[in-house]
Amino acid sequence: MKRSADYPLMTRPVMGFEDDYPAGFRDPLHSHPRSQVSFAVSGVASIITENSSFLIPPRRAMWIPAGVLHEMHCRAPVSCYTLYIDPTLDQHPQDCRVFEVSELVQALIFEVGHFPVAYDLEGREGQLARLLLSEIQRMPSIPSELTMPRDVRLLRVCMQMIDEPGDQRGIDEWAAVAGMGRRTFTRLFREETGAGFAVWRQQLRLMSAISRMAAGQTITTVAFDVGYDSPSAFSAMFHRTFGVPPSEYLSISLQRQKELDMGLNGAAQSAANGSA
Repeated sequence: MKRSADYPLMTRPVMGFEDDYPAGFRDPLHSHPRSQVSFAVSGVASIITENSSFLIPPRRAMWIPAGVLHEMHCRAPVSCYTLYIDPTLDQHPQDCRVFEVSELVQALIFEVGHFPVAYDLEGREGQLARLLLSEIQRMPSIPSELTMPRDVRLLRVCMQMIDEPGDQRGIDEWAAVAGMGRRTFTRLFREETGAGFAVWRQQLRLMSAISRMAAGQTITTVAFDVGYDSPSAFSAMFHRTFGVPPSEYLSISLQRQKELDMGLNGAAQSAANGSA
């Protein structure tokens, strides 16, 4: 397992590396002087900031602005590429986001992740690094964020639910975990997260479900793993929330990815023809 502190990240505007994390890995709260892109090749990573929780499904990436405190959790093994970017070069909003990754952006991440430390800024490497930054800005965001409480007692509860979204304990039991009475727990939870406990847990389960489906799990397996009594109950809630059943949601996502890739390939071909 690699550490960013072991790399001369300040020598070039974009630097990165490939890494693997074991099941159960936790990287404590920290920040970087550079903006960060984490691309999940396989496995699902959970990123917790001071205000939100994000899930990064396979073949998706997350943008973390410079200076943002965050920690990383991996329930299962995760393989990823991490890039560090000079914050004076990027034009991204100063908010975290999880985004789609086209075939072009994926290929560029792989390339940049293997660049030598002293790559040529004016040559091919420098051009690819600049192209990557430009293309990341074009990638659409995906719903993958939950507001996290600041109260340490509620945070303890939320972290446990993130680790095990299928946990069936009810409000009274979770209130006991937080060391609160039911009424105090429900009131403070809504004040801290902007949502009732049941709604927040439902959002968590659906986010986790999308990540698991993207990783190739069947709808039946996902339904039970995230806490639903049956696949039909899960599908009904998913449909009510996203407007389409889980199978159609995946098809739409794949089609959107294909259209994005085709558009980028067409633009690249046009550029090539124009320069010929």
